[in-house]
Amino acid sequence: MKTSDFNFDLPDELLAEHPAPNRDESRLMVLNRATQTIEHKLFKDVIDYFDEKDLFIFNNTKVFPARLYGNKEKTGAKIEVFLLRELDKETKVWDVLVDPARKIRIGNKLFFTEDESLVAEVIDNTTSRGRTLRFLYDGSYEEFRSKLRELGNTPLPKYITREVEPEDEERYQTIYAKEEGAVAAPTAGLHFSRHLMKRLEIKGIDFAEVTLHVGLGTFNPIEVEDLSKHKMESEEAKITQENADIINKALDENRRICAVGTTTMRTLETSVSSNNRLGQYHGWTNKFIFPPHDFGIANAMITNFHTPKSTLLMMIAAFAGKDFLLEAYHTAIKEKYKFYTYGDAMLII
Repeated sequence: MKTSDFNFDLPDELLAEHPAPNRDESRLMVLNRATQTIEHKLFKDVIDYFDEKDLFIFNNTKVFPARLYGNKEKTGAKIEVFLLRELDKETKVWDVLVDPARKIRIGNKLFFTEDESLVAEVIDNTTSRGRTLRFLYDGSYEEFRSKLRELGNTPLPKYITREVEPEDEERYQTIYAKEEGAVAAPTAGLHFSRHLMKRLEIKGIDFAEVTLHVGLGTFNPIEVEDLSKHKMESEEAKITQENADIINKALDENRRICAVGTTTMRTLETSVSSNNRLGQYHGWTNKFIFPPHDFGIANAMITNFHTPKSTLLMMIAAFAGKDFLLEAYHTAIKEKYKFYTYGDAMLII
């Protein structure tokens, strides 16, 4: 498979700048792999495709406000700092991205508050934009994390050119988010409302959760033509034994099992055993899924519409079938579905 096999023309106006007014009233395209047919619905209609004891698996990661703004010592230049991952809890060392990067060198200090209560020192260069920072804060770890949340901004994707609005803090987070650690939302889950979740529960549909802390590496462009040579950045993933048991029971009973989002699917495919069962798991995954791929757990999935030549699009192509998926994408463009983070949804069964 080649990267160019997954290219298509996507009009800029189809990139969603705002979420739908109501979470569960975005549009839903339903792809039936058996019949090779496409239906057009609203997201709340997803309940019609599932029966009692079927299973939805959600990624319960929680986005933290990862975008900070500081000032460089001496010059006072404004610097954006995007928190990627915590490397050391005790010493408050983080991997970050900085912008503009050319101004930030090892030894520089950045000030985030006027009273200089939160300062960071650059201790390493990692990539052209990447730096390692040691935060200097006179307080407990819990107070430090609270200060980061206070100063941080919702990390909307760069393609959204408008200013962050008050509603983004709530809408750029799933309603079931629990485990803080993601710098980007698991966007398929943004369509679930509390009302829809209650309707699913009343119908007798079961729920399970996994955790994958979404990093920016998921969205890195592929810079090679041969997909087998692309390397994904690692992301932390967890499955508890309790949730593994719920999923294995659904497998034993031949239920419909729906992975909500590509991050959920990556977690399942990383941890599945050779006999297609799950156990407790906590580790890191850099798994890159592209066609052909045999999926071991889920037989349905919900996802958003993704951008050309993205790793997310390639995973969906492996699940739906590349030709069928690209046909569906051309239909989506013709029907003016909204793409990307705040865009519309697709159910593949």
